[in-house]
Amino acid sequence: MHCPYCRNVDSRVLDSRTTDDGSTVRRRRVCPSCDRRFSTLETATLQVIKRAGVSEPFSREKVLVGVRKACQGRPVTEDDLAVLAQQVEDDVRALGMAEVPSHEVGLAILGPLRTLDEVAYLRFASVYRNFESLADFEAEVALLRAARDLRDA
Repeated sequence: MHCPYCRNVDSRVLDSRTTDDGSTVRRRRVCPSCDRRFSTLETATLQVIKRAGVSEPFSREKVLVGVRKACQGRPVTEDDLAVLAQQVEDDVRALGMAEVPSHEVGLAILGPLRTLDEVAYLRFASVYRNFESLADFEAEVALLRAARDLRDA
């Protein structure tokens, strides 16, 4: 860590604390060169590996954009979407991998979206799973009905 005052490349950690949600570590540091103190916030990065092999940082906003399209015209609030995006990020981080295939992100979206709104789930699943015929939709609707029957029984 570079000292923000003298740009020395070395610093010593005096104190470390995690934030309330546990996703960030706040470190109090001192520079051995100029003796000035400063704080850093450290967050573990999560990379998503796309199908083409390209790696990009995980973006909760990208999750929101995709799910928002599927929820267009549905009775889903922005708060509902924010909760879903947080749940997706938590689920993906819980996999314990620094690099996650984009397929895993899609799977992490499907579960909470199915609970939130079945029509939005079908819209998202049709694109994500690349439905090509009416039979694909019918099979997915049959699975949704079976799951609802089990839940209601």
